[in-house]
Amino acid sequence: MTIQELDKKYVLPTYARADVEFVSGKNARLEDSDGKRYIDFTSGIGVVSVGHANERVNSVITKQISNITHTSNLYHIAPQAKAAQKIVEASGYDMQCFFGNSGAEANEGAIKIARKWGERDGEVKKYKIITLQHSFHGRTITTVKATGQESMHNYFGPFPDGFVYADNIEHIESLLDDHTCAVMIELVQGEGGVQPQDKQAVQNLEKLLKTKDVLFIVDEVQTGGYRTGEFLACGVYDISPDIITLAKGIGGGVPVGVVMTSLKNVLSAGDHGSTFGGNFLSTAAVCEVMDILKEHKNSGDLDKTIKYFNVELEKFFSSHRNLFTQKVGIGLMCGLRVKDADTLSAVIKNAKDNGVMVLKAGRNTLRFLPPLTITKEEIDEGFKSLNSAVSAL
Repeated sequence: MTIQELDKKYVLPTYARADVEFVSGKNARLEDSDGKRYIDFTSGIGVVSVGHANERVNSVITKQISNITHTSNLYHIAPQAKAAQKIVEASGYDMQCFFGNSGAEANEGAIKIARKWGERDGEVKKYKIITLQHSFHGRTITTVKATGQESMHNYFGPFPDGFVYADNIEHIESLLDDHTCAVMIELVQGEGGVQPQDKQAVQNLEKLLKTKDVLFIVDEVQTGGYRTGEFLACGVYDISPDIITLAKGIGGGVPVGVVMTSLKNVLSAGDHGSTFGGNFLSTAAVCEVMDILKEHKNSGDLDKTIKYFNVELEKFFSSHRNLFTQKVGIGLMCGLRVKDADTLSAVIKNAKDNGVMVLKAGRNTLRFLPPLTITKEEIDEGFKSLNSAVSAL
């Protein structure tokens, strides 16, 4: 049987897979089972932040699995403590971390922290969490309900109570009540169409929530790890939330999720846990990825890459105004609004056929999430292929 046949017979059909099987990669390059080569403008949906087959990360992982991979969180784990230190120091906040395996788990942890905090007075149970329309916070029963996309709520109810959806940031104030414990937002909505929030509106929201004694949770699962040019998008927006969630790019391809918070005394032993979260393997990878990204930022190379990629994306956008209506995003989290859904699907298919991988996001958006270490040559090659792809439409 071929891999495609095995997949069809034994794997649940929860993904509309493209007809391609990748077998190797190097930085922003991929090669499939037929030997065809591609430029990867997706980085595994923002995960492979330091590129495919990064030699430093591979070396650390190999060394770690040669010694010890997993013991459980019943014992001290040296790379977990070091990874937490690197994350907290990079954030600039006075926080502590909990490690899970995914962004959804990180957001589950954030919700649990907020709801336990909401019981601290004992008189009025504060449990409601306000999120935004078009948001995306995960695929578990709770985080899919936290997601402000009605289409994702089909079939899976009944859901946990207490989630309220605001049309936009300005709408949040009117939804606050005595039972609201937190507001959770993405500063740049990823699955919702690479849509950045207005900076002043976010800062106004932060001030409002402090006066109302409501927690501010920022979901940085996709924006975190220098994706926007700073370690956290919170730094771009100049805010100080109570809880921040991370995943994707901080592991460089190894599954990891992190919820970090300034509320250090809310959870106690037994309140939350994870069998695999923060084990030797994942946090050893996180430590090395954090070091690589910090060096990439401090050297100025990241800022140069962001500038060059966006200049080339602007050129591409300007050359194809018949297909695209708007350029959106921040840093290396970019998107182009496409005139209709059929055109978006055709662009993605043609791009693959021409050797460049791109993504779809909500609101008819062509999404770009290249590795943060992508080179000028890889960018040039990718946009050359992409120009060929859309010119053929």
